[in-house]
Parts: sequence; structure tokens; C-alpha cells
Amino acid sequence: MTKPIALTNIRIEQQQPPHRKAYLEGFEDPFDFGVHGGVKEFYGVEPEIEYPSTLDHIVAAAGG
Repeated sequence: MTKPIALTNIRIEQQQPPHRKAYLEGFEDPFDFGVHGGVKEFYGVEPEIEYPSTLDHIVAAAGG
């Protein structure tokens, strides 16, 4: 088996649900995750601030 090329160290902090902050090694500012639009309707929540969901970040990464 080959050795991994890179490893990512990530720390997730739960804020006021559903808001989460992701701290990625090598980046000074955290990334915010939460819910918006159809996702918040699906889960039946009304967050104070709408943030992109984890799925939004995955789709953006795949499209990039």
C-alpha cells in the first residue's frame, strides 16, 4: 500500500446548533457550517444566521 500524500487535521466546534465551526490546519480563519433554504426546512429549524451546509461545501469542492 502506498503512503498518503497529504493529511488534513480538522477540529470541529459545535456552536449554537446547527452552527458549527471547522478549523483546518494551515488556515487562520475557521469555516462556518450550518443550514439554509431547503435544508433548514427539512430539519425544521430556524437558525439565527444561515450558513452553508456541509453538503454545499462538498458540492463546491467537487465542482472546483
